[in-house]
Amino acid sequence: MTESITDEEGEVAEIPSVSADSEESVRALLPEFVFEKFRVASYRKAAAILRHGMPDEFDEVLRALQDFEITTEMIRKPGGNESEIPKTVSLLLRGRGWYETTISGDLTITRTWREIVGVDTKGKPKTVPKSDTFKREKYLDGHKIDYVKNRLAFDFEWNSKDQTFDRDLYAFAAFAEAGAIDAAIIVTRDTSLNDVFRELGQALTKDGQPAFRDNGEPVPLMPKFGASTTWWGKLIYRLNAGRNGGCPVLALGIKPECISDLDEWRSAHSAATEE
Repeated sequence: MTESITDEEGEVAEIPSVSADSEESVRALLPEFVFEKFRVASYRKAAAILRHGMPDEFDEVLRALQDFEITTEMIRKPGGNESEIPKTVSLLLRGRGWYETTISGDLTITRTWREIVGVDTKGKPKTVPKSDTFKREKYLDGHKIDYVKNRLAFDFEWNSKDQTFDRDLYAFAAFAEAGAIDAAIIVTRDTSLNDVFRELGQALTKDGQPAFRDNGEPVPLMPKFGASTTWWGKLIYRLNAGRNGGCPVLALGIKPECISDLDEWRSAHSAATEE
């Protein structure tokens, strides 16, 4: 059953629908640390395809996910999807041969039919084969995925406008339909991070100093992670609707366990509050 919530932008889904793979089957295919650090949903047998169909590429992604860590300072600094957090992902993958990739292609179409050219001596129609061919140029053009290696695609969305998911999933579908990839992985923020954003309180400037408005009031962190940005609910809603087309997709939501210094920040903040 799909559990849904409603925000000011409309309905979003928190729980994968019956079209997703069962949690039991997915847990049997992925290492436990993935579930500790990320919320997980698999569509169109993505987890099985990744584990058994492209184990080398998937192992590279798993190593990157195991090494993936963010800090409270990274979260509090501005920058959206151009912040230090996406750059951390690039550092983990680019050196292993994962490159931004586009596809393009023309579509050649041939129509065939049999044309009547007369009748035979018995009065039956005489036909001859006919055909014509035309080309739809740039039938595929401009579809881009941030990280591709061999037949696996990977995308990371930290804090963009939620319509970015439509672009990502459409690109996955286009690549898969063209035979350029077999599966995709997409990572975004899990809903559980919202409590952390509220707890962290004040945003920082680009140079790491506390941010203030012109009137001297602290700039709160939470509003920059709004309901219409890229987060788990906005992604799962689209995957439940099948916007990935025929492309198998493994979705991962970043949980607080990925924040390396959260306990340290809490201790320091608690000590400062007590003083």
